[in-house]
Amino acid sequence: MSKHIIKKAILPVAGFGTRFLPATKAQPKEMLPVVDKPVVQYIVEELVASGIEDIIFVTGRGKRALEDHFDISYELEDTLAQKHKHELMASMRGISSLARFTYVRQKLPKGNGDALLQASHLVGDEPVLVIFGDCLYDSEVPTAKQLLRSYDKYHAPIIGLTEVEKSEVSKFGVVDGKKMPDGHLLITKFVEKPKESEAPSNIVAPGKYIITPEIFRVLESIQKKDGELGLDDAFNLMLDRGDKIYGLMLEGKWLDTGDKLNFIKATIHMGLKHPEIREGLREYIKSLQV
Repeated sequence: MSKHIIKKAILPVAGFGTRFLPATKAQPKEMLPVVDKPVVQYIVEELVASGIEDIIFVTGRGKRALEDHFDISYELEDTLAQKHKHELMASMRGISSLARFTYVRQKLPKGNGDALLQASHLVGDEPVLVIFGDCLYDSEVPTAKQLLRSYDKYHAPIIGLTEVEKSEVSKFGVVDGKKMPDGHLLITKFVEKPKESEAPSNIVAPGKYIITPEIFRVLESIQKKDGELGLDDAFNLMLDRGDKIYGLMLEGKWLDTGDKLNFIKATIHMGLKHPEIREGLREYIKSLQV
């Protein structure tokens, strides 16, 4: 039985989204739509389906649209009601009641470790799920639930993992470790964005974790000369002193929405599953002569 029932999650969403400029000049990249929902809503729905009740957004300047999206829009709902679009109105109202939402600000871009520290006072002395705002998955069992099951077993930090082509490893945190009989990985090394020739493997962390209170304490203890504090800094310090960190190969289709090409791929993937457009989209793809 788990020592803690995890009901909270942190979503660091303070980044500028420079890969999507100019689209992200005046809106958060997490609000870019995949078919008809912003990326962040898919992630929130995954968390809720996994039993999460409290979601903490770590935001920055220019993220007000994200807060508005998960709030009630009286004007919109009134307009929909007047047009007798009651089903759509109920759907919009449902967004604001998915979970309890809290927002904290990361004042300066000092790394994802610093972003997590901005939310630590809202977590308390308990483990918490962390999902980055561009890490979308299509899976039968929500990936957040997969991680929660792993934590129930090991009561230690869990890093969600997937495999990529060796040529892609420089974009991610890369791990090495010992394979365990149950399919987990006992992690021995974590390297942030290594050169292809220096990567210990092609197993990477796409952006889903369960972190423990000890990770917050380690982050608070680290003094970074360059001003950037990363979650990888805490992982490496803990590994160096012999702490156990586990990896879980996530089951499902990873839809990386962190760059233009993969965002388009994610949109096509979800579009082919959408009942309103899937047939038309399938016919359009067939008609393309490329």
